[in-house]
Amino acid sequence: MTRQLQHHIGGREQPGNSARYGDVFDPASGQVSARVPLAGADDVQAAVAAAQAAFPDWAATPPLQRARVMFRLRSLIERDADALARTITSEHGKTLADARGEVTRGLEVVEFASGIPHLLKGEYSAQVGRGVDSWSERAPLGVVAGVTPFNFPVMVPLWMAPVALACGNSFVLKPSEKVPSAALHLAALLQEAGLPDGVFNVVHGGREAVDALLDDARVQALSFVGSTPVARYLYERGSAGGKRVQALGGAKNHAVVLADADIGLAAEALLGAGYGSAGERCMAISVAVCVGDAPADALVAALADKVAALRIGPGIEDLDMGPLVDAAHRDRVRGYIDLGVAEGAELVVDGRAHACTRGDGFFLGGSLFDRVTPAMRIHREEIFGPVLCVVRVPDFEAALALVDGHEYGNGTAVFTRSGGAAREFARQVQAGMVGINVPIPVPMAFHSFGGWKRSLFGPLHMHGPDGVRFYTRLKTMTARWPEGAAGAEFTMPTMR
Repeated sequence: MTRQLQHHIGGREQPGNSARYGDVFDPASGQVSARVPLAGADDVQAAVAAAQAAFPDWAATPPLQRARVMFRLRSLIERDADALARTITSEHGKTLADARGEVTRGLEVVEFASGIPHLLKGEYSAQVGRGVDSWSERAPLGVVAGVTPFNFPVMVPLWMAPVALACGNSFVLKPSEKVPSAALHLAALLQEAGLPDGVFNVVHGGREAVDALLDDARVQALSFVGSTPVARYLYERGSAGGKRVQALGGAKNHAVVLADADIGLAAEALLGAGYGSAGERCMAISVAVCVGDAPADALVAALADKVAALRIGPGIEDLDMGPLVDAAHRDRVRGYIDLGVAEGAELVVDGRAHACTRGDGFFLGGSLFDRVTPAMRIHREEIFGPVLCVVRVPDFEAALALVDGHEYGNGTAVFTRSGGAAREFARQVQAGMVGINVPIPVPMAFHSFGGWKRSLFGPLHMHGPDGVRFYTRLKTMTARWPEGAAGAEFTMPTMR
């Protein structure tokens, strides 16, 4: 029987008023598994109203008590980790092991947010002038919102909400309508952890729901992870309305393989980074930049058999790769493989011909292209699927120029045995996250995640110290307690 999902508003499950619904698919079977309500503006307004009503008391709650909610949430996520992972797999398609890893990386941000009493400590300066003291503190913004992507139904909401809530804000989450169930599970866990009703709300939907969040003056800030066109749209429209916006966009992550690299290590790293989660990661490595023909030949030879032998099937099984999220996305990725062949790239492994594509579900095998050029669209555009492109360049300078010349600057990696070359690459490259013999350099929760160039719109990265800065505003006080009137001062105060 097809499940009927609901919104979570004001601490209760609610069907909404739009009478519009979307289908949620099991990517492994291709069958509809649930129906999700698609919020209209009035549903979003109801969620924002609930968050607005709950904000004053939650903001007045001492940070230590807010931290205790995060501590309880951590224990509950650990308790339900397997159930959350199975929900991810059933709606996104990634393997169960990969889904468990996603839950763990989200849990790390909850652990970080549990330290909020320390993170919110301000600064104090005594005697900045005679009898004058000055101090600063960080205050919550109010109602904040998060719009999250289909590829990380648990991790990305946990990158946003725990920090925002711990800082004293109330939150409205709009998850991807393709993977809605995990957000509702998180809402239930937050309630069980002791979060007051209305502090965390979930509304499902598409562009109409997002626009309603952008246009509601009660929403003070919005966080987003998704494609660059949408990130730019949200940033521009939200900023024009006076909102603080943090919009993470697309990526085309390059791994530079220098001539001295351990090719076996690089091949294994690229296999996981390029094909894990069917390539549906914003930090996936989709381009290997080989310095010299000999390393390129060796890398392609090392990869070809491994890519062809990827074990692909339902994510619930112990395999290497599951299906893509839906039929439209599978067909889009297949179209890029067709395009790469038409552009003249050498298709070493053809994922379109993999046995997995002959059954049910949204499956596609891993593809490997060699002799890709920077002008080809398969290099310029984000494919977001199990496709790895190999580009050949003559030297280190050309490799660096190729990475820096791309419009995206999310993450990058370099494989080398040379500490000097690695240091120079890390220092010069125009990307927000850099790995040295590490293919997916996603920072831990106590650092911040974010790219450069068209991979990020807004000045602040996600979670870590930047997350606290994003979800709070700075207030600085200066105080004097005089014993008598000192007379008017008409000059700029110098605190002497």
